[in-house]
Amino acid sequence: MVMRIAVPQLAAALEPAVFTLWIGSMWTIGFIVAPVLFLSLPDPMTAGAIAGRLFRIGGYIGLICSVLLLAAAFLRESGAALRSWRVQVLFAMLVITAVGQFGLLPQIEHLKDLAGGRLIAGSALERQFGRLHAVSSTLFVVNSVLGLVLAVRGLYRPGRRG
Repeated sequence: MVMRIAVPQLAAALEPAVFTLWIGSMWTIGFIVAPVLFLSLPDPMTAGAIAGRLFRIGGYIGLICSVLLLAAAFLRESGAALRSWRVQVLFAMLVITAVGQFGLLPQIEHLKDLAGGRLIAGSALERQFGRLHAVSSTLFVVNSVLGLVLAVRGLYRPGRRG
């Protein structure tokens, strides 16, 4: 006998795993792996290059997971999803991730390329890199906190989980 599962039920069953993958990878890369790289490797440029690759991978994980979670919310709640603060938070997190992934990271990488991999302290490139890195880091922390809020409060309204 073949068990048939409706798409909304399948989406609801997969949401916790998708959310855990996204938020778990974000916190692991940003608050564990990247700091350990900078503490462990003697060359901060090498640590930064590895961390940058990991943040890029984490960004793609975030984009895919946020789109899947938003699609699941719309499958479950239809137009009512737009009024849900949880869906609005997920959408904000998607936007923040996209800004970092397609706006800030390419600019940061471009500055590194212009500097030949070595930013000279006090140079205009180094100051611009510092500003972009600060904005990127701030957005990452905001996304991390929003993810924590969703984890603590839950992805669903009480009684809506099926």
